[in-house]
Amino acid sequence: MKKINPHNSRRVFINQLTSATTGVLLGSSKVWGAPAYLPNLRQNKNQFKGVQLGLITYSFRDLEDQSAEATLNYILECGANAVELMGSTAESFIGKPESKIERRAYYRLLRKERNNTLTQEETQNLSELKKQQAAYDKELERWKANRSVTDFSKLRDMYNAAGVEIYAFKPDYLLRKGNTDADINYAMQAGKLLGASHVTLELPEDPAHTLKLGQLAEKNGIKVAYHGHEQQHANWWDTALSQSPHNKMNLDLGHYIAAGNTDAFELIQKQHQHILSMHVKDRQNPENGKKNMPFGQGDTPIIEVLRLMRDQKYTFAATVEYEYKTPSNSNILEEVRKSIAYCKNALDT
Repeated sequence: MKKINPHNSRRVFINQLTSATTGVLLGSSKVWGAPAYLPNLRQNKNQFKGVQLGLITYSFRDLEDQSAEATLNYILECGANAVELMGSTAESFIGKPESKIERRAYYRLLRKERNNTLTQEETQNLSELKKQQAAYDKELERWKANRSVTDFSKLRDMYNAAGVEIYAFKPDYLLRKGNTDADINYAMQAGKLLGASHVTLELPEDPAHTLKLGQLAEKNGIKVAYHGHEQQHANWWDTALSQSPHNKMNLDLGHYIAAGNTDAFELIQKQHQHILSMHVKDRQNPENGKKNMPFGQGDTPIIEVLRLMRDQKYTFAATVEYEYKTPSNSNILEEVRKSIAYCKNALDT
């Protein structure tokens, strides 16, 4: 997919969006973004059969253009209108400098350095990568000194104008233990300006940090929802939930099943008031290999849980997350569309 210069495309994209919302027809079907968002302008409905269906923009991680504008186009191409937005996408919109370092190579060499298994050539390569990282860190610090959290409201306006709601914000590194209060407050304020009811992160192991996050979330007028992988079990969130009414759950249904849990219904029925969003993917249980599968081919009770949400009128969001291998005769956007259609079909019957 052709990469789009975010600085040039932003002005063009917003102008196109403004024209569309005032009823001006965009002339060519090849205008970037136009064919996807036009039908959504009048919808702006974020529920299907009473269930808020959305997706996490992490689903698009392997597409070349990760700008906020391209991501909005992907969302609309997939037929979605509500998202959990990744922090890197949002921060790129407000000017965060892009790292050019080869991350995978860098981390692989760092692991080899710790194990004392570097060759002479690898030692030289790692030295160069460390210099690049140090230079980027300085550039990032200069940007952070002048960044403005208010710029996130412009991103919200752009997404909302296209009929897309941002209900959750995953600000990547900014909420982890070791971050300054200033960084944590910045991430939470960004989430609020984006229109999110909650920010998400992996549940920290240190209960002192979940206590701190809950307290800061209360001050910033937003919630924190904790995500998990195969560590999840029915009582995994108990400490965080007991610490603050602003600490909540970002359940991952697929990972929960892959962990060998068999009580997903009971957990959801018990904790639905504490769940703000739930990642939906289809994974196999441990007996079948734990693989990520196309929706309907794994062991995750997606249909049953969605219908439970519909019938019990649960208000948390069901967030489609694309993680299975893309078939050779398809592409990421088509597979995300299929996953969303699967969920809608489950709710429609």
